Amino acid sequence: MRKTGLDVSLGAMPFEERLIARASRFRFAPDVELLTCTAEDLIVLKSFANREKDWLDVEGVILRQSGRLDIPLIWRELDPLVELKEEPEIAHRLRKFLTGPSAL
Repeated sequence: MRKTGLDVSLGAMPFEERLIARASRFRFAPDVELLTCTAEDLIVLKSFANREKDWLDVEGVILRQSGRLDIPLIWRELDPLVELKEEPEIAHRLRKFLTGPSAL
């Protein structure tokens, strides 16, 4: 049996409540359906985590979404979290991803 790691959020912050409200069901197989967050919320979560592997995921989401992201939503959700965490470099790094070479 193959093991797969999962990140779990307990929904304790207002952002997490909004994330759940925006989530949608995704069918992976005929009998497998999961509630998944939006691409924008995934970018917020991964940016906030601020680990190298998460930044690779952020880059991949931006590439896959190719101009379809709600950028103002990302900043509305991420800015207060970055301020709370006191790591402004998170916002600087994401801005580079979003505006860099042809926005990736």
